[in-house]
Amino acid sequence: MTDFFDPRFPDSASLRAQAQKSMPKFAFEYLEGGCIDEIGLHRNTNELQQVRLRSELLSPSVDVDTSVDLFGHRYAAPFGIAPVGLQGLMWPKAPEILAKAAAEMNIPYVLSTVSSSSLERIAEVSEGHAWYQLYNPTDANTREDLLDRLKASGYQNIMVTVDVPTFGYRVNDIKNGLSMPPKMSLTNIIQMLTKPSWLLATALAGKPEMETLKPYMPPNMPADQLASFMNNTVMGPVDFDALKVLRDKWNGNFIIKGIVNPSDVQKAVDMGADGVVLSNHGARQLDCGESSIAGLQALNNQYKDQIKLLFDSGVRSGTDVAAAMASGADFTFLGRTFVYAAAALGKNGGTHAINMLLRQYIQVMSQLKCAHSSQLPQFLVK
Repeated sequence: MTDFFDPRFPDSASLRAQAQKSMPKFAFEYLEGGCIDEIGLHRNTNELQQVRLRSELLSPSVDVDTSVDLFGHRYAAPFGIAPVGLQGLMWPKAPEILAKAAAEMNIPYVLSTVSSSSLERIAEVSEGHAWYQLYNPTDANTREDLLDRLKASGYQNIMVTVDVPTFGYRVNDIKNGLSMPPKMSLTNIIQMLTKPSWLLATALAGKPEMETLKPYMPPNMPADQLASFMNNTVMGPVDFDALKVLRDKWNGNFIIKGIVNPSDVQKAVDMGADGVVLSNHGARQLDCGESSIAGLQALNNQYKDQIKLLFDSGVRSGTDVAAAMASGADFTFLGRTFVYAAAALGKNGGTHAINMLLRQYIQVMSQLKCAHSSQLPQFLVK
């Protein structure tokens, strides 16, 4: 049902509240958490909410067209589903729920390398329309095999994350045993037992694991070796030369995710990247870093004709999507809101969230009397 919308959850806040009731505390805090004091989390949302748009109320009424052309495809909306690791921990089968909804509603879904669904399964569920988020594999054989699997499964767009030179210092994850190496505690088990719907769904789905990476993991690898495995195999150092190797080996669209510095955008242009995601990893890596919207605004449309400028971090609503698009973004992504929706509404969560965001976005556009996303910068109050 592509028109599914549950009026009990008209915004991200209500979805969040229901998600918190539905999933164990440690899983919810993993989704919610930022780095150290979580100041960056609030900076992302607060500074995005400072963007102001001005209506032209005496202009003729418009028919709003929400479609956006991106990398040779016309999407139905200017937003997609950002990569979120371990979605299956937060709600069983969440990657498949969200990828299926995205394909049906014609928006992009980006699969995380550390997802609980394999890249082959998501390619099947999304009918070949999913994107893939990649870290820079340290091991050359792993890199070659991953790229071969992506090509064989029909992926056209890879999004290479560059903003994780270290594991983020997230206080709640440390308390909950979800830092590196992960440890399951008695407290976590008690929390799971208090969420019977989550527990039953998890039992039916099976224990969430990093399905895409399983072929590269030693059998029965102890949890205390996970950090070493990630560093030595999957998450290698990222610099211009390392990215150039990946760029040269990939024939599809190559997007660099996790930069806010204009000089890094210039390097992406020089490398031949097709797009960048102005992002600070949802404020999960650097608490004192600038917000993504500040990074986007600093570009001042300088690279508009040279590379696609995508945006995430802090986006929670259709209003936020409009604010980012007015500030120079070509496209936006949301992560937490969609996982909230999957936890709140199960198999209908993805479709509900897309329709919710579309309704919000269309209302903003209609109020402004803006017919198309490409016109939004004209309504920006500078």
